[in-house]
Amino acid sequence: MSKIYDIAVVGAGIAGVMVAWWADRFGKSVLVIDRASSPATGGSSAAGAFVSPKLGKANVLTNLTNDAFEFSSKFYSEFFGEEFEQSGMLRFAKDESDLANLEYYKEIIGCGEILDEESLREFGVVNETKALYFRDGGVCDAQSLCKKAIKDIEYLQLEVEKIEDANEYLIIEDRVKAKNIVFATGFEGFDGFEYMNIGGLWGSRGDYYCSDDIKSCMHKSVSVSSNIGGIIKLGATTTRAKNPCMVCDGEPLKVLEEDAIKIASLTDFKIKEIFCGYRANSKDYFPIVGKVIDAQYMLENYPQIKKGYKKAPLRYKKNCFVFNGLGARGFVFAPYLAKNLVEHIFDACEILDEVNSDRLFLRWARRLVIGG
Repeated sequence: MSKIYDIAVVGAGIAGVMVAWWADRFGKSVLVIDRASSPATGGSSAAGAFVSPKLGKANVLTNLTNDAFEFSSKFYSEFFGEEFEQSGMLRFAKDESDLANLEYYKEIIGCGEILDEESLREFGVVNETKALYFRDGGVCDAQSLCKKAIKDIEYLQLEVEKIEDANEYLIIEDRVKAKNIVFATGFEGFDGFEYMNIGGLWGSRGDYYCSDDIKSCMHKSVSVSSNIGGIIKLGATTTRAKNPCMVCDGEPLKVLEEDAIKIASLTDFKIKEIFCGYRANSKDYFPIVGKVIDAQYMLENYPQIKKGYKKAPLRYKKNCFVFNGLGARGFVFAPYLAKNLVEHIFDACEILDEVNSDRLFLRWARRLVIGG
């Protein structure tokens, strides 16, 4: 209890370890806390960890995702070259209407090149006539990357349920002193985070032994990695079912495999390992970044916010922050938004408006039943 950390990060998935990495790089004393004995054992362990842009109409979410893609692909290449296979990413149109928009998507994203059918065959693609190719895309080794990110940062296995305010710092479970706490706890959230309405999307990933020459990562309804040392990854499928194991009926990768062979020339692949887990997501699909509002105080002192009152000054829990809801694009968003959060905590930089966690509170309060 003698040491006071500048920041304690609760949660050691890709969100938490990226916050820790940036804080450490800023010269701060950092402690990562997780209930597991090693990082990336939750949703991040099951992530496909593909680094890819978003195809779609120009809007706030598309622009945010593609800004994050540009940043994160360079970030991984520079700092995690051994854990990031930058073999490129092929993105296919989901239907004929989408196919006609590839040139438009290229313009929106600001990079990429359109490949024809002949070029695609050289990449190990079947049944597709055109695609957008992004040379900077690729796939991460999720667990290895998370472990490397915090290999020189202190780590504590601990279940966090109690936090006390000791004026100059916060005390976690009567064991840890920290000036700031970032909660990156995934879909389970934390007590007092109900207004964030964080949910879980069930994801499955399979690593396969493969002898087929797949030269690039590719995505349509499923993501397929390039062949890396005789291994390919299939992933990026999700379901909102409360009992996903009942839905998949013991075959979590069946749909992935069926979809994969429709786009990739896979003739010899055999399962090596299966990973399943929940990926934290928000209701509006934007990540959740920023300060934690003291919801109980706000409801008790400004009950009129349940009726839509917007002028009540927000009160925050002291030096408590959240980094969550990255969804299926965790490895795209994490480096980019973690830097923004760390700069906010230590340099008073503004959180990006589109991800600021404040946006969720008034929406939640208006949905509450009076007295509920």
